[in-house]
Amino acid sequence: MMNKFQLNFDKDLFKRSVEYNIRTMYRREIKKAKPEQIFQAAAYALKDQIVDCWMNTQKAFDEQNPKTLYYLSMEFLMGRAFGNDLINLQAFEPVQEALRELGFDINKIEDEEPDPALGNGGLGRLAACFLDSLATLNYPAYGCGIRYRYGMFKQQIRDGYQVEAPDNWLENGNPFELRRPEYTQEVHFGGYVSSYPGPNGRTMFRQEGYRAVKAIPYDMPVVGYGNGFVDTLRIWDAEPMESFHLDSFDKGDYQKAVEEANLARTICEVLYPCDDHVQGKELRLKQQYFFVSASVQLAIQKFLSRNKDIHDLPKKAVFQMNDTHPTLTVPELMRILMDEYMLEWDEAWDIVTQCTAYTNHTIMAEALEKWPIELFSRLLPRIYQIVEEINRRFEIKIHEKYDHAGVNVAEKIKAMAVIYDGQVRMANMAIVAGFSVNGVARLHTEILKNESLHDFYEMFPEKFNNKTNGITQRRFLAHANPLLAAWVTEHIGDEWITDLSQIAELKDYADDKKAQKEFMQIKYKNKVRLAKYIEEHNGITVDPRSIFDVQVKRLHEYKRQLLNILHVMYVYNQLKANPNMDYPKHTFIFGAKAAAGYKTAKLTIKLINSVADVINNDPSIEDKIKVVFIEDYRVSNAELIFAAADISEQISTASKEASGTGCMKLMLNGAVTIGTMDGANVEMAEEMGEENMFIFGLSSQEVINYENNGGYDPHEIFNNDGDIRQVMVQLINGTYSPDDPNRFRPLYDSLLQSHGGAPADRYFILKDFASYAEAQRRIVAAYEDKKAWAKMAILNTASTGKFTSDRTIQEYVDDIWHLTPVDLNARKSRRKSK
Repeated sequence: MMNKFQLNFDKDLFKRSVEYNIRTMYRREIKKAKPEQIFQAAAYALKDQIVDCWMNTQKAFDEQNPKTLYYLSMEFLMGRAFGNDLINLQAFEPVQEALRELGFDINKIEDEEPDPALGNGGLGRLAACFLDSLATLNYPAYGCGIRYRYGMFKQQIRDGYQVEAPDNWLENGNPFELRRPEYTQEVHFGGYVSSYPGPNGRTMFRQEGYRAVKAIPYDMPVVGYGNGFVDTLRIWDAEPMESFHLDSFDKGDYQKAVEEANLARTICEVLYPCDDHVQGKELRLKQQYFFVSASVQLAIQKFLSRNKDIHDLPKKAVFQMNDTHPTLTVPELMRILMDEYMLEWDEAWDIVTQCTAYTNHTIMAEALEKWPIELFSRLLPRIYQIVEEINRRFEIKIHEKYDHAGVNVAEKIKAMAVIYDGQVRMANMAIVAGFSVNGVARLHTEILKNESLHDFYEMFPEKFNNKTNGITQRRFLAHANPLLAAWVTEHIGDEWITDLSQIAELKDYADDKKAQKEFMQIKYKNKVRLAKYIEEHNGITVDPRSIFDVQVKRLHEYKRQLLNILHVMYVYNQLKANPNMDYPKHTFIFGAKAAAGYKTAKLTIKLINSVADVINNDPSIEDKIKVVFIEDYRVSNAELIFAAADISEQISTASKEASGTGCMKLMLNGAVTIGTMDGANVEMAEEMGEENMFIFGLSSQEVINYENNGGYDPHEIFNNDGDIRQVMVQLINGTYSPDDPNRFRPLYDSLLQSHGGAPADRYFILKDFASYAEAQRRIVAAYEDKKAWAKMAILNTASTGKFTSDRTIQEYVDDIWHLTPVDLNARKSRRKSK
């Protein structure tokens, strides 16, 4: 259900507000204002309009007292708000016109907005898409996270290497946020646990000797499309209980005077601080508890402001833990219920296990968080005490189920215990407590059930379910690709904006020559736009008539950017050996950030840039291939890339990618996928037909069989395939690193030598290379037939209906959250009746 709503946008009022804001904020006349100042003034003017809708939504919450979702996530990769909010308010054209009349180009004003540095990859972008869909579908929700001052980092490429710089996105303030000090919470770290006699002879516990910080919420509006509905992203900042000790300052102890402020500030400085040292691990755990504790405390306070009985919490609140980072929701909720509201363990556990749910995003064991007991118990003594009791009681249940079942109980405990081998295992705790455990693509969920979490599935089959990820078409088509969005609307109407299943009607135009020509002309214009961006930011001239082959995503070995660049090296070798080879122009485009401490990933970035330096400066190949690495990949430049891509590289090792959503964004914009049968690729192939993709490589079951049983030796491929051997040797003979021939030897060794318990070529790059190269040759052949290619591109766009986050959210609502839409029209009816 969606309430129809039309914002009464007053263009003249908006213009006056912008001029007023310029005067009062900057003491300038508008004709002398800088573009960044115009953005700030326009953003505040827009927020004034949003706040009215926001207040109406909150009043409806208060009146209707709906069950509310708290979506807890370490990341929310929101993207720029200005343009997206205008689209959802259906006010983009009036604001564009107003700014034009004031003498400004809306696109240039949008470019002044920094991307909020609140996330990094697919996890955070999924959370952002979910919030957009929740608001569009009228469901009451809060996104709960951290207000990072510098994000993960701003990526700079220097001499081909990634260099991490602070992403100071808050330097000029964030005009879309509201500071809410009235909702400040207190969060405790360290100290010890003491006991005292409670009611009815019960022993009660409390944390003492702790260090406390204040958690201050900042709210950002999440605007639904065309319905006047506004949900909230609530991100927490940390402040000291006492910001400045004057007595220490007066004694000359200046460091101690601001010690508490510095300790608090550290919590919210960066996303994913490097954790290859104890201090980094402690900071990560502190961050997780900080935002979880603050969010849960306020959620309970909000619940009790509308309801009397704490036992009814599951009827009015549900906490979705997005990956393992927010798993401390479980023991923190137990602590609050027992220590502050005097509930017995069984009462509290009954509540917690009815209102917490867990989304798993990985099958890779190393990505499932574990914390050393020493660190965990020292930093969170009361929470650790509760976790110990959760573990003790769960181990009893394991014994009860398996002691007389002919099962090795010790092995079951080894696999499933919450505390084991000196570590607290967060995924295990989330599964034990959560009433729902979901994967994010059908294949991923089946692997969880049959492989990585099989013991839990065997014990709790009713908890496991799949919710295939989705994306919001409002940002990634309506905003990112306005030319294509207008073309789609012209052909099938605009219902696709809130019902993406309608886009299937485009299939009727797949064979239409006029539609094919128009579609590919739009693609060309978007490629011109991206080529201009590349020229400005990389100093590389690329031909928009070339095939734009795109791989943009977080850099990890299993995503196999290395396979891609090794193939580029192979193509280059072919062109050098055969100068007259018939090969259509290609532009290979990469975009990725590597974690600061991830040496192999960072070396892969250096390799990509080193290959680019050689290829882009070799006149003998006559620009048949160019290689581009987009610096600081983020939502705003991703929108340009998605709209321009011809080829979407979704080439992860089969069984390793949980879902992937970049594949959906590229598909929506008419890019054709080359990929393994992994993650969401499997379901994409079902929707569009395998004939409209280029599939290659091992299957997930083949990969799992090799991992479990062995039988793969990359040396056999190296010794028997001269093309692969040539590419491999070029990693160590100075072809791409003449100043240091051994620079890329770690990459070479990773493909041929086992290391630290990991097998050689752990992600089957050499094993899949020949199949990948053959798929690339099929792409070249297919691209020669322009009409067939245009048909394939249209069918890709037309087959994306399933992959909207609106569908995903509705499945969560139906199967897990059981929310009821909030009816804003009910408020209007009541006002009229009065």
